[in-house]
Amino acid sequence: MAKAKAAGRQPPARWEVRYYDLTGALRSEVAANKDKADARRAELEDSLRRRSYVDPASSKVALAEIADKWLDSRHDLRQSTWWKYRGLLDNHVIPRWGSVPLHALNHEDISVWVAALLKPKDKGGSGLGPSQARHAYRVLAMVLEWCVPGRIPTNPARKVKLPVRPEAEHVYLTYEQVETLANAAAELRTKYDQPTAASAVNRALILLLAYTGLRWGEAAALRVGRVDLVKRRIRVAVTFYEVGGVQHEGLPKTGKMRTISFPAFLVDVLRPLVTGRQPDELVFTTARGQSLRANNWRMREFNPAVKAADLGVVGLTPHKLRHTAASMAIAAGADVKVVQLQLGQADASVTLNIYGHLWPDRLDEVSDALDSRRTEALAGMAA
Repeated sequence: MAKAKAAGRQPPARWEVRYYDLTGALRSEVAANKDKADARRAELEDSLRRRSYVDPASSKVALAEIADKWLDSRHDLRQSTWWKYRGLLDNHVIPRWGSVPLHALNHEDISVWVAALLKPKDKGGSGLGPSQARHAYRVLAMVLEWCVPGRIPTNPARKVKLPVRPEAEHVYLTYEQVETLANAAAELRTKYDQPTAASAVNRALILLLAYTGLRWGEAAALRVGRVDLVKRRIRVAVTFYEVGGVQHEGLPKTGKMRTISFPAFLVDVLRPLVTGRQPDELVFTTARGQSLRANNWRMREFNPAVKAADLGVVGLTPHKLRHTAASMAIAAGADVKVVQLQLGQADASVTLNIYGHLWPDRLDEVSDALDSRRTEALAGMAA
């Protein structure tokens, strides 16, 4: 110790804490003095008793290494989701936290990082919007949660204040607007005055999206054998999605298949697209028989149809037709469970959060019914 002090170095530790970990292995740690050794002993005894003990060496691993292991373990993810997480890790999480040991991450620094994600790039931030910032945070939080309690006792990302996600502006078309849009899409021509690649199926596709609430990828991947014109049912079993410009086919967004109904008028609209065709053929294809691609169809078919229809609606996208389907179903008397099942959402709470404002205000109806039944009950008592 004297030599260390004379050389200006930290004196070596003189106390040792020895203990058996949860696997029965003998371990030891050193402390600079007796007080620190006693405090560490008490901490270890408590964590071992609670079975929350964490090997100090396991928390010294850099986050980048753990993040890669976590992502490799997520075999439950759709390929598109896996690559989305990979991008968020590579672009936002690892550049900031990759070299930081797990035990060095703390709640305060993570809060500052989330705030920095929102700042413009010219001010040292990442320039993300609230939704993307929340996604980046969520990936970091999932990685850290995966490490609890094996590597760290608690997740320092818990309860970090997140930016408020702006409320999505929904577009709800009327029956007349849907018809006008569908007809305009069917009449599209190229600059050489030839029908566009998908003009023959555009009308049916737009009407199907607007009256059933199918996601675009679900409709594009629809096979002939999954359309029942007699019972007016469609079996939604797969969806198209793209990763790196390559189209893939997988389960619908929630990972579950579902069966939906469609209005009777769509029977005549769909019949020419399914009659006489093999069950495994796609209902909607280009003129050359190829599958529809999301970006191509939107840019070359849908957007020109919106312009030609001149609906006076701002921000209309193929996905907004799903909102139109929900609004029409609610106006027709569908309850929240029916809408949830038709749209294929995870549970009814999601449906209520998005479309709850569309259900009619029934407060007066309920109050009037209570008043009427009370009057009847009291009249019975008086008799």
